[in-house]
Amino acid sequence: MFRKLAFAYGTLFSPRSLLPVRMSSTDVNKKGILADKVAVIIGSTQGIGFAIAQRLARDGAYVVVSSRKQENVDQAVALLKEEGLSSKGMVCHAGKAEDRDKLVKMVANQYGGVDFLICVAGVNPLVGSTLGASEQVWDKILDVNVKSPALLLAKLLPYMEKRGSSSVVLVSSVTGYVPVPKLGPYNISKTALLGLTKTLAVELAPKGIRVNCLVPGLIKTDFSHIVQDEDIINALETLYAMQRTGQPEDCAGIVSFLCSPDASYITGENIVVAGFSPKM
Repeated sequence: MFRKLAFAYGTLFSPRSLLPVRMSSTDVNKKGILADKVAVIIGSTQGIGFAIAQRLARDGAYVVVSSRKQENVDQAVALLKEEGLSSKGMVCHAGKAEDRDKLVKMVANQYGGVDFLICVAGVNPLVGSTLGASEQVWDKILDVNVKSPALLLAKLLPYMEKRGSSSVVLVSSVTGYVPVPKLGPYNISKTALLGLTKTLAVELAPKGIRVNCLVPGLIKTDFSHIVQDEDIINALETLYAMQRTGQPEDCAGIVSFLCSPDASYITGENIVVAGFSPKM
């Protein structure tokens, strides 16, 4: 049976595709479990993205933060440096090819390689009917939420391959499992990320690159202002078993784990951090 599976998924079982044996915690020096690794976090100057950048930096990584506004980038970098953490920042609109290219060039010149890519950036310009959404709304949501992670990863891939064991974490939403009323295109984009994670995990396993997905529930961030509609609030209230809104820090630890050697045999997983299980 194993031989049949090995034949069907040949590259996945080839010696070249095997991920390195993970280090134990005793092998990690005092600088942190992610010491000397380079992490690029898209959409990371506030909320979940900033919490992830802060946690990875505290765990020893060199972090590159980005967002659409220079003032937000400057503020995030300053906050990280106040803690003595290693960080750089750059303006990058995830949906713009020229911005992605500039970011890749900067990272390549500065660090020569990338160990971790975390894609947090997301938009939702519509609260209303799915079929009433304009083509412009569909294009914006799909460009930023779905296409940009794949296109950016394609550009960074040569710099991740050379590191030997890299990790990608996409950020979806629990609405990818449980659609919320009036957020149709957004729900759909987040469902697409679940599939993108599974597909990329298979494609990149032979290159030693793991791909997983963080699936947050309702987290207290500026982005959560979209949840003001009564129908949306009522729908969410029926779901949350832990009876509280999540905090950005609730998402940061799991991302650090997924980037760490402790997760070296985990790929293709969509991990829900929502205070409930959408599958129960």
